[in-house]
Amino acid sequence: MRPAALRAVADRVGVGSNTGRDAENPRRQEPDMPTTLLPERAEAQAGPTQLRIATTWDGAPCRPEEVVTLTLREENGLFVTIDAPFHGDPPPAPPPGSMWELWEHEVVELFVVGPNERYTELELGPYGHDLLLRLEGRRNAVEKLIPVKAAVSRSGDRWTATAHLPAHLLPPRPWRFNAFAVHGEAPNRRFLAWAPVPGSAPDFHALEHFKSVPGFGD
Repeated sequence: MRPAALRAVADRVGVGSNTGRDAENPRRQEPDMPTTLLPERAEAQAGPTQLRIATTWDGAPCRPEEVVTLTLREENGLFVTIDAPFHGDPPPAPPPGSMWELWEHEVVELFVVGPNERYTELELGPYGHDLLLRLEGRRNAVEKLIPVKAAVSRSGDRWTATAHLPAHLLPPRPWRFNAFAVHGEAPNRRFLAWAPVPGSAPDFHALEHFKSVPGFGD
């Protein structure tokens, strides 16, 4: 969830003590790997698609070292893989796991939107934290802090994550998507987007700017 657009930049500041880039990698429960991802059965499944976060929230090119890639595969829901740079922001105070206001920290976010503003929001951070919401209406969460099957690890200046979203937590089709990456501390906090959300300030719930992916989520 996100505060109103005009407050977004001011409110989203990371907290906690910095453990640096050599912090112990958080290890989470491995998500159940769909059996149909085995090579001999892969031909029966739709191929994966990638969302490449390569612009700022308002559409300007981001720095090459900031680019984030999300790979999505439909398999009994949605299987999500993130490959992102690790910026070394301070970790959240709570231990790894589900936490509210994860958007205040270094984070990558995926939104899957269906008809009538029904959508699912997934947030994952490099320290092993997650946030999963179901919404019906803009910013209207009907389920919060949903348990996530996820795995997160860091290595040097990069981090990766995998998560599985069961079908019953996803909105009706057809789907539209957006993905965001946030890092840094005020006044230099950076807000990046797959599909830009132009306006006076970052608004990650500007659903009218989300995009479909031809042949995926139809």
